[in-house]
Amino acid sequence: MPAKNIKLPNERGYFGQFGGKFVPETLMPALAELEQAYREAQAEPEFQQEFLRLCRDYIGRPTPLYPAPRLSARSGGATILLKREDLAHTGAHKINNALGQGLLAKRMGKSRIIAETGAGQHGVAAATACAMLDLECIVYMGEEDIRRQSSNVFRMKLLGAEVRPVGSGSRTLKDAINEAIRDWVTNVEDTYYLLGSVVGPHPYPMIARDFQAIIGGETKEQVAATYHRLPDYLVACVGGGSNAIGLFHPFFDDKEVKFIGVEAAGQGLKTGHHSASLVTGRTGVLHGTRSQLLQDSDGQILETHSLAPGLDYPGVGPEHSYYQETGRASYVAVTDEQALEGFQLLCHTEGIIPALESAHAIYYAAQLAAGLTPEQLIVVNLSGRGDKDLDIVAKRIGVEL
Repeated sequence: MPAKNIKLPNERGYFGQFGGKFVPETLMPALAELEQAYREAQAEPEFQQEFLRLCRDYIGRPTPLYPAPRLSARSGGATILLKREDLAHTGAHKINNALGQGLLAKRMGKSRIIAETGAGQHGVAAATACAMLDLECIVYMGEEDIRRQSSNVFRMKLLGAEVRPVGSGSRTLKDAINEAIRDWVTNVEDTYYLLGSVVGPHPYPMIARDFQAIIGGETKEQVAATYHRLPDYLVACVGGGSNAIGLFHPFFDDKEVKFIGVEAAGQGLKTGHHSASLVTGRTGVLHGTRSQLLQDSDGQILETHSLAPGLDYPGVGPEHSYYQETGRASYVAVTDEQALEGFQLLCHTEGIIPALESAHAIYYAAQLAAGLTPEQLIVVNLSGRGDKDLDIVAKRIGVEL
């Protein structure tokens, strides 16, 4: 459901100066095959109908747009609305893209699916879609993320996926993507790489965005039905950036709607222990795409940090870099401690336990709301639920489970 008037990316896969295909020659035919198959599927009513049917009957869409009265009252200003992606099957927005790409892989005749995961939610979503579609599934995951997200690792295995630990580098999402790409280069004939965010070489940022745009499309309809207007602000956390682009993109042409992406400031921007690629990064190439990255003066990728595993990535999707460069979106950063505050705030005011990734957006939206009027509307994409993060939070606040 792309925005009607935006023609991005261009035919070469660029959003302005960002995007493109920076991959080994052996992968160029595979990317061309993928783009052709995707464009054919996009134009095929039966494919679109099957995707929307499964979104309704399997994922549970549309997800609710919940007015959060106690959170809004506690914040003391604007009305905060929560787009409840945490209520989607598997507990996060990741299932939208995993299901869409799973259907595409099946249409292309690919029997072996590989995926990468950080917080584990994309891995769970990929394993779920593969189980339902009868496809082999292999998930690459950094050893540090396996330690932090052991419950999601167990879920993937229950769903029939093989989880392959990655011990190189920082042993997090960046390294899992590296291994997945190596696998794909080696087994490109029968293997589909189900990339989990709006990163990677063209056409992946476009494909993931289009499947996730169902979030923003629903949101626009839901706000119009209840408030007979557009929201004033859209707020979402940004790691790779798929949940944020999914919310933002259908509103691209609605210039009165302001976009705010919330990155991970980790232990503080000045400490160097963070994952704020847009707030502090520079332009470079990582995982096949040109975008904003965390890198040193020699262009070497820096290690990142976030309490939220899904934000622990040194780059960002190229469409976000384009939005920043053109001023269509603003990007801010929230620390680990502030995210914990947002996590507990939503628990106490609304009885909703958010993912730590989403808690970054909750914290910022609460601060933003305080300076606005009750007539103004802030939509926060509650991208996932917090079951997976209870061990992390308990340890940080000194509770032994």
